[in-house]
Amino acid sequence: MALTAADLGKPESGWKLRLYTIIFEADTAAGRRFDQWLIVAILLSIAVVMADSVAAISAHLRLPLNILEWFFTLLFTAEYVARLSCVRKPWRYALSFYGIVDLLSVLPTWLAMFWPEAHALIDVRILRLLRIFRIMKLSAMFSEYQMLGSALYASRRKIMVFLSVVLMVVVVLGSLMYVVEGPQHGFTSVPTSIYWAITTLTTVGFGDITPKTDIGRFISSLMMLLGWGTLAVPTGIVTSELTAQRFMQKPTTRTCHDCLSEGHAADAHYCMHCGVALPAYQQDGRTGA
Repeated sequence: MALTAADLGKPESGWKLRLYTIIFEADTAAGRRFDQWLIVAILLSIAVVMADSVAAISAHLRLPLNILEWFFTLLFTAEYVARLSCVRKPWRYALSFYGIVDLLSVLPTWLAMFWPEAHALIDVRILRLLRIFRIMKLSAMFSEYQMLGSALYASRRKIMVFLSVVLMVVVVLGSLMYVVEGPQHGFTSVPTSIYWAITTLTTVGFGDITPKTDIGRFISSLMMLLGWGTLAVPTGIVTSELTAQRFMQKPTTRTCHDCLSEGHAADAHYCMHCGVALPAYQQDGRTGA
């Protein structure tokens, strides 16, 4: 779940408030432009990471790739520092999910300066793979990600009940197949049989273990048919929750400058918590109440 202004301690005025509005309030025109440019930078940095992992490209373009990597590292470091500097509770953001992702996206490059990739420290190269965390920053830029996250969170109990039923099915049928087929047909233990049940129920079917008896094939057929319906259940749960959210009023990151509460509608005139008049709301270059 995204942190709110109250969680981070939104500044009340000054340059920190202006910077906060640009960085954290994605529903404003400036905030939307900031997110769009940040998305482009994240995608380009991921492309650099991928190109650097290809030996043929890295051998011929090592210097340009290194320059681009440092450019994106400095850019994301400046963004991380700006996020910390414009909130009253920087540690709250630093310890949040996106704060940790932001740190992990730049930390390996800085660590490589102090830990050279010598033979004794050759394993430090694995830290460079952590730069892929930059792509996780994209989820904070789109309202669709947040909507899907809210639907999954609201459906968590139903999904957990469903997964517990699936777990019981694979344990029971896997144990049954251990009894029916036995070690001579590849079902050497109950955990191995449960593994087979999971791959069969999910319609993956690696084929490394297959039933040989008629009873075993009959049970396998039932599990395959059951797998079709099983895969559709979590999809239906999340879809119903998404449909319910469509009929709810779409929240924004519009914030009351008095009580610092977020989520006010774009056409709201007063704060829904303290009743203070809200400032004009700018969206798509137009100013509305």
